[in-house]
Amino acid sequence: MGSAQSSSQGLTCRDEHLTPTWSSMNEQRTFVRPAWFSFLLAVALCLPVVVLGQAKKEGSPEKNLPPNVTQLTGFGERASWSPDGKRIAFISNGDAFEIDLKTKLTRLLTGHFPHKGFLRVQYLPNGDFFLIGARTFEDIRTTRERDQEMWVLKAAAKEPPLPLNDKVDSGVAISLKRMKIAWSNTHGQYSNQLARGESALYTADIVYKGSVPTLENKTEIIRTKAPDCTLEAQDFRNNDTELIYTCYRSTYADVMGVDLSTKKVTVYRKLPDEYNEVEGIYPNGKYALVESSREQGGPERQNLRYIDIWRLKLEPNSNDFVRMTRWGDYDGYKATNPVVSPDGKWMAFQSARSKDPAGVGYGIFLLKIK
Repeated sequence: MGSAQSSSQGLTCRDEHLTPTWSSMNEQRTFVRPAWFSFLLAVALCLPVVVLGQAKKEGSPEKNLPPNVTQLTGFGERASWSPDGKRIAFISNGDAFEIDLKTKLTRLLTGHFPHKGFLRVQYLPNGDFFLIGARTFEDIRTTRERDQEMWVLKAAAKEPPLPLNDKVDSGVAISLKRMKIAWSNTHGQYSNQLARGESALYTADIVYKGSVPTLENKTEIIRTKAPDCTLEAQDFRNNDTELIYTCYRSTYADVMGVDLSTKKVTVYRKLPDEYNEVEGIYPNGKYALVESSREQGGPERQNLRYIDIWRLKLEPNSNDFVRMTRWGDYDGYKATNPVVSPDGKWMAFQSARSKDPAGVGYGIFLLKIK
């Protein structure tokens, strides 16, 4: 964190009507203490937060878009670009949708068969859809942490998806060039394979036997243990020789990479008191988008509830970090789940709320990358 943020940690203007505005100063005059005392008290306690922290704007970022941002949909979350960059798939209320960027026509991909809800939809290099969802539903927490599986839905979306018969903890990395994926598992999915607190990253190839997709060449890449690190795969780069992933530490997160041949781990961004969850990688592999708590305020705001989207240059212990969105300038809002178009010219992301769990979105937005 920068020195300005450090100097404002622990200070708040939310109590005792000490908000640094003239109206709050007038409220102070109702007390016995003289007005000049209230003024000095307000300045002493609140000015560091407003000047050195992040002053909040009124209204909504969705209604105050910068020139390089447009709203694509009024609903939905977890956007994914098609291989040709002409469509975006996304999730809403457990169903998968696809929108044509030219016509703006939207089609429901998973409405023709019964299911228990899907959390994610992505594209495979061959144009088929990759889904994450559970066969059964017990309750939100159990189903989310124990029962999520990987599925393949044919591009025409006329038949139900076919299971890959393997569970997944969170997101899945999909190669842009070949039918290769990476994912993580925890004790929650496979208690007989992983001890409590353990997580592991795997890679495998999706191979079609006739018309049936299967997982082959499954390989464990690395294994870690909480609270030091819980793993989530994000993206391949360098011709699929490296896997970029997030390492979660309690309420914080770090951007990491692992060489798939040597298993050497590279730290790209790791700060003791900052949340940095890596998301989509640029097509050239040089940069990645990150959900970061940087510039969001004091220690109580250094977590996934208070984040905006940043661009990180993927070099060891990188300090090349540029803010892309300012959703967090509005109290209660955050911008999340960014992905870059195949031509590197656009970023799709979702508008979200600080109060909601990770992944919940209120519409897909497009940002023109300079």
